[in-house]
Amino acid sequence: MSWTYATLLALLTVLFALSCEYDAGVRFFTKKNCPLKRVFMKQADASNFFRRRSRRGVKSQDELDAEQRQILAADERKREFHEEKRNEFESYAEEEHDEQNERSRESTEQWREFHYDGMHPAYEYNRHST
Repeated sequence: MSWTYATLLALLTVLFALSCEYDAGVRFFTKKNCPLKRVFMKQADASNFFRRRSRRGVKSQDELDAEQRQILAADERKREFHEEKRNEFESYAEEEHDEQNERSRESTEQWREFHYDGMHPAYEYNRHST
């Protein structure tokens, strides 16, 4: 039974502390301490908020500018992403090409060493045709 009283006391203490902080916060932001615009609006304004701005309503120039800035920023991020991917692929393709050339050169050298008879120069264009 004692644990229920302790739990109840702790819960009431936390509830009291939260309510005091909430009151202090509301009083702090409702005074002239908050230089920002009001976050909450009157009930009449709130109920008319969505009616005023329907789907086909004309947007203000500020809204159009903000949307355009967002679109341009998204395009710039896309452009940078694709440019980075293209650079990564180009460096990968260049490395693959270099490795392939190296493997081809090594296999050609091995073929020449294996088929060299010691009598003539080791190059194909210097061999005598019979």
